[in-house]
Amino acid sequence: MNAPFPTGKRPLHLLIAAPRGFCAGVDRAIEIVERALARYGAPVYVRHEIVHNRYVVDGLKAKGAIFVEDLDDVPDGVPVIFSAHGVPKSVPAAATQRGLEWLDATCPLVSKVHRQAERQIEAGRHILFIGHAGHPEVIGTFGQVPAGTMTLIETEADVAGLQVPEETELAYLTQTTLSVDDTAAIIAAIHERFPQVIAPKAEDICYATSNRQAAVKEIAPRCEMVLVIGAPNSSNSLRLVEVAERSGAQARMIQRGCEIEADWLEDVDTLGITAGASAPEALVEEVLARLRELRTVEAEEIVTARERITFKLPRQLVD
Repeated sequence: MNAPFPTGKRPLHLLIAAPRGFCAGVDRAIEIVERALARYGAPVYVRHEIVHNRYVVDGLKAKGAIFVEDLDDVPDGVPVIFSAHGVPKSVPAAATQRGLEWLDATCPLVSKVHRQAERQIEAGRHILFIGHAGHPEVIGTFGQVPAGTMTLIETEADVAGLQVPEETELAYLTQTTLSVDDTAAIIAAIHERFPQVIAPKAEDICYATSNRQAAVKEIAPRCEMVLVIGAPNSSNSLRLVEVAERSGAQARMIQRGCEIEADWLEDVDTLGITAGASAPEALVEEVLARLRELRTVEAEEIVTARERITFKLPRQLVD
């Protein structure tokens, strides 16, 4: 039993993961919306959340961005932006047919997967796509190739149950925001069952997803609990929760600092903090402020990688 401290707040040791928070693709997507607002004026329409974070989306709404789920909800004569997760080819084609000016905020690493999918189909191969059903990135990638040329694989069991004509040439690709460990196991199962399968030339899981998972693996074994700042519809944030739990810590996803309850910390002396790739550093600071209200905080940043990647903006927005 911990002895009470004079202030009533016993020390809480924080291990803050780095890298955390925004990646280059998210930075680029948000900048595209902000620059479009500056260039065209409000409103600017965005098809789907630009990134999966309510704080970010609400901030852009306040500046004049309007978020819709369907291109039919975009009126004529206004610019429209496609989210960082990517869209099927039919979406920009429909925008062009309507005479809409559109900007593509698709993360370049997602676009790279799109181009790989096209090349594999051109080579006559059927693609096994490792990803999560219904995720916008999966929908966008399937929309790059003809229907029936790609099969979704979510688990090792899907690999075992796959029925493929013997003469079919296969390739595999993956969603960029998956669990590194789970994906490795699925890929191993694919190679074992289909030894001639064609692998991508480089890892499809993006650097930011891999780096944030590696950082959590470093801190979680030293913590009783890890808080993941992210959104419940953010794939990379959900994976961070899973990684923390598998590393032996209790894990909670939160969106804002105000969600933290004092009783969460009753049996916690070392707490891990990380943020998904769509969560801004402002939310990390908000969480730290809330923790300081509850406990005497001693913070330590654990750095496992340095990220210096940047991506170019669409030519329409470059002065």
